[in-house]
Amino acid sequence: MPARKSDSAGTPAKKASAARKPAAKKAASAKAGAKSATTRKSAAAKAAPAAAPKASKKAKPERPAPVAVPGRKERRGVVVSSAMDKTIVVRIDSVRSHDKYRKVVRRTSKLHAHDEHNVANVGDVVRVVETRPLSATKHWRLLEVLAKAK
Repeated sequence: MPARKSDSAGTPAKKASAARKPAAKKAASAKAGAKSATTRKSAAAKAAPAAAPKASKKAKPERPAPVAVPGRKERRGVVVSSAMDKTIVVRIDSVRSHDKYRKVVRRTSKLHAHDEHNVANVGDVVRVVETRPLSATKHWRLLEVLAKAK
């Protein structure tokens, strides 16, 4: 059976490394304490000029809607509900001819779309684009309002 390696004090190497761990943790916590002290100083320095009037944050400028978003489905529809906050329900109407009977078939589907600034109202014609899931039912985002309701 091979003998354990020992350091000069005669204690096994395993115990020596275990003895060093708390010192390393102490050093790390001392560094963290020093950082928090410096952040306290910088917070106090920031608080002094706070007495001066604060400049208001600039709102992001409104971006124009893109002509087309590559790789994403895009639909036009009519808003049927805007009662929820930042969410609209859009009715999509599709008209196509039946493959076998050649009769015109009208189908409607409703989808939930994200309206960040609550600009769309009931009756508006809107353009929506597919996006990542924002909630359990919301997978679309409002691009632009094409026509306001009368």
